[in-house]
Amino acid sequence: MKFIAALFSLFFLLISCSNSENQMVLHGKVKGLRKGTVLLQKFEDSLLVSVDSVKIDGEPNFTFEENVESPEIYYLYLRLKNGTLLDERIGFFAAPGEITVITTLKNFNTDAHITGSANQELLEEYRKLMARYNDKNLNYIEDSFLAQQQGNDSVVLALADAQRGILSRKYLATVNFALQNNNAEIAPYLMLSEVFDANIKYLDTVYGNLTPKIKDSKYGGMLESFIAERRAAGN
Repeated sequence: MKFIAALFSLFFLLISCSNSENQMVLHGKVKGLRKGTVLLQKFEDSLLVSVDSVKIDGEPNFTFEENVESPEIYYLYLRLKNGTLLDERIGFFAAPGEITVITTLKNFNTDAHITGSANQELLEEYRKLMARYNDKNLNYIEDSFLAQQQGNDSVVLALADAQRGILSRKYLATVNFALQNNNAEIAPYLMLSEVFDANIKYLDTVYGNLTPKIKDSKYGGMLESFIAERRAAGN
């Protein structure tokens, strides 16, 4: 009996250690919020679902504990005391360990400061890289609108070519960023979320260069399946 009891104790200890290794502890604060509900969400089978919630009553702090087997994008959503849902969501790269999100009620998404996630740091680095291309594209759009008003068709066509060039450079920059970070879950995530319609050779190149650990991650497996589906569809 003592031997069986010891086995059960070891079994539960192993389960406890495994859960602890995968546990994310998310600490957060919404400055200016006095009453409401913070929702923790993620995608399950292409549907955004709430996996947990915390009611705020007085103090704007909250804590979530969530089992995250593989780093992936989660979201924070806010329901105000009158039941109204904010139009903004905070997307962040969840991972086992401690993560902190500090934001404001006034600018729930844009004021969000997130720490504790290596993939989140890379995601923010990627967004800064893309901002340069997006700003340039906005300039082309403004110039094209002005050219259309002036009836300058040749300029409109030239700017359209320039916009296509920007898009191509954005795709290549994304592929290069993924290749440079082939040991992080953000690599397959970017291929699935940002350049899923790129030439399949680029998707295949990134997947082939992923480390074994990342290939076995959630997004690594999804990228492998997505490539197979595109091949089967002939595109």
